[in-house]
Amino acid sequence: MFVTKRDGRKEPVKFDKITARIRNLCYGFDSHVDFTRVAMRVIEGIYDDVSTSELDTLAAEIAATMTTIHPDYAKLAARISVSNLHKNTDKSFSKTMKRLYEYNNPITGKKSPLLSKEVYRVIEKNADRLDSTIIYDRDFGYDYFGFKTLERSYLMKIDGKIVERPQHMLMRVSLGIHPDDMDSALETYELMSKKYFTHATPTLFNSGTPKPQLSSCFLLSMKEDSIDGIYDTLKQTAKISQSAGGIGISIHNIRATGSYISGTNGTSNGVVPMLRVFNDTARYVDQGGGKRKGSFAIYLEPWHADIFDFLELKKNHGKEEMRARDLFYALWIPDLFMKQVEKDGRWTLMCPRECPGLYETHGEEFEKLYMKYESQDKGRRTVKAREVWEKIVESQIETGTPYMLYKDHINRKSNQKNLGTIRSSNLCTEIMEYTSPDEVAVCNLASIALPKFLKNNAFDHKELFRITKRVTKNLNKVIDLNYYPVEEAKKSNMRHRPIGLGVQGLADVFILLRMPFTSNEAKKLNQEIFETLYYAALTTSVELAKEEGAYKTYKGSPISKGVFQYNMWGVKDEELSGRWDWRKLREDIKKNGVRNSLLIAPMPTASTSQILGNNECFEPYTSNIYTRRVLSGEFIVVNKHLLNDLIDLNLWDDDMKNEIVAANGSIQHIEQIPKEIREIYKTVWELSMKDIIDMARDRGYFIDQSQSLNLFMQNADFSKVSSMHFYAWKSGLKTGMYYLRTKSAVDAIKFTLQKKPITQKQQEEKVEGIAVNDYKIMIQNAKENGSEDCEMCGS
Repeated sequence: MFVTKRDGRKEPVKFDKITARIRNLCYGFDSHVDFTRVAMRVIEGIYDDVSTSELDTLAAEIAATMTTIHPDYAKLAARISVSNLHKNTDKSFSKTMKRLYEYNNPITGKKSPLLSKEVYRVIEKNADRLDSTIIYDRDFGYDYFGFKTLERSYLMKIDGKIVERPQHMLMRVSLGIHPDDMDSALETYELMSKKYFTHATPTLFNSGTPKPQLSSCFLLSMKEDSIDGIYDTLKQTAKISQSAGGIGISIHNIRATGSYISGTNGTSNGVVPMLRVFNDTARYVDQGGGKRKGSFAIYLEPWHADIFDFLELKKNHGKEEMRARDLFYALWIPDLFMKQVEKDGRWTLMCPRECPGLYETHGEEFEKLYMKYESQDKGRRTVKAREVWEKIVESQIETGTPYMLYKDHINRKSNQKNLGTIRSSNLCTEIMEYTSPDEVAVCNLASIALPKFLKNNAFDHKELFRITKRVTKNLNKVIDLNYYPVEEAKKSNMRHRPIGLGVQGLADVFILLRMPFTSNEAKKLNQEIFETLYYAALTTSVELAKEEGAYKTYKGSPISKGVFQYNMWGVKDEELSGRWDWRKLREDIKKNGVRNSLLIAPMPTASTSQILGNNECFEPYTSNIYTRRVLSGEFIVVNKHLLNDLIDLNLWDDDMKNEIVAANGSIQHIEQIPKEIREIYKTVWELSMKDIIDMARDRGYFIDQSQSLNLFMQNADFSKVSSMHFYAWKSGLKTGMYYLRTKSAVDAIKFTLQKKPITQKQQEEKVEGIAVNDYKIMIQNAKENGSEDCEMCGS
């Protein structure tokens, strides 16, 4: 039996070489890791002419399936995968970048550089320094699923074959942001390489390329209520989506069904047929050529006469011509509506064509205008406010949407309030920026990995301050070198210069510090982390303003008057931690201005937190177990912190695993686990949403944009969901809810359980055993379908 080596040579299979390769990658591991067992399973999968790369793939997956025995198996899986990639790629960064720059399109034969000329010239000039700076051993620090996420979507390919290593990607991104500042580029590389922070997905995809579209979020207002206005806006969304941007669109100004159209002497069909066109555009124009479908969030105020039809668009059942299920829906809710629902008052639905100005006003001005139209009987019809509310909650329980955003809270607490009324958020509800027919708002994002700041069992705020300064400078730089898919986006970004800093791994920090997620200590740290983040970002923005000047629309903004975000919540300087000198910073800002209108925007971090091995953004863990899909099938993964704790307590065995699986990832009823451990590992389904909302409010004092706040409810019903929304609104949240995540008492995720405990050997045979023919089929499928079908599902 022969094996095909990477250079195409064939040689007889040597089982001892397979065993030795796996053993050599087990350095520093716990004695529980049995490299012989992994090697034996790999040997079972060998067939004639199998390639060494395919054997590595199999070995990595087998090791990954054994993670429930000991977490070091996950590290072994990652090491095998990284080693495999290293064997298949060039070690030299400069040579790899040269290949990308000199790429020729195989169909046309023409030069089609995958790297920008400017960045390549910098690499050419500094090749030796850059090659010697990169530390490839850090690739081995990624866990298996983080590395596989990079491999699947982030590392650059030539003709479908990966040529970049993770460290190459990080250096490419760093040089793309700082082509003219080698020291800043190398500092950025060093910090990203050590996993202190990550730029957002579009930045990792496109930095250093000929078309560096590095922004994550675009916000648009419908240009005008006309054929030209609607289709001009549609074209904008298509161009942005083509460049991998997520989109939020406000459609408050589109006339309602039945409205008169003077140009044709006809009547309008309303928002639904129009949104079906946007739906088809989202499906057709994907984010960057086959990466993922375009994503549009549509914002509407609840006074619009088409609101009932709007609330049906995402539902699973009903007439197809009244659905547009590929869009995402959000409500832009004035306080007046919430007050009317609360007191069971009436609510008049209006057409923006017949009642102009409502979407351009907020607060008291909006309420006066709305009541004026109501008193003049200009509305289409009047219903009970709770009729609309019932449809909102009904849709949320069925589909998880619409998102809930509170228009008046957003505008009252905005540092862009001097520009006009903010009309919508973005796709993920954390960006709050001004839009108009001639301005498309943009935001560039990055997230900071909070677990990196734990030192000596305490959180290091000084180090967070230092890293935040670097990330703020990077995001500010991105504004200037970014490729803008539409001119209106460039105009907006250059005028207002907003950025969005977020976090990941807050739940990991609490676990590592032995703090239950909603404990008083955790609540205090949650607030203090965001105070440090905001203070550091503002401090940096002042420094940048001293060098480059304040952003163009600074004059008249709250910050120009010394009003910080927490002041807009009614919080005073003396109520803060006392760690930072806010009075001195206020004087510094009044004297010098700031470079950026907005700074903090905790976003979802689904992909990037998986890459860095952290829990998502500021969320609690949703479960202590979850499934992962690989080529060889699905298997169970356990929360790595819990697994380590149970191993240390000598409580981890198959019986314990089965108990946790049977409880759908909860450990609250497993009495042999100490109570203090059970408190630390409560899942989000076992926490009070009141506490989650309180923590969102506490950090909200320092979030000048907003936050992607998911809410979770077991056995959701109208009363519970309504109560939760009103608590969020009364707490002053800008984003009251991103998604509503619901589940019944019996979890939707099911695993087949054995009726009696299984031995370790039986367990391994069950999850690892792959017949030779099955393995051949899997490899063939992988070749035919491409890597996206082979790896785990993930965003």
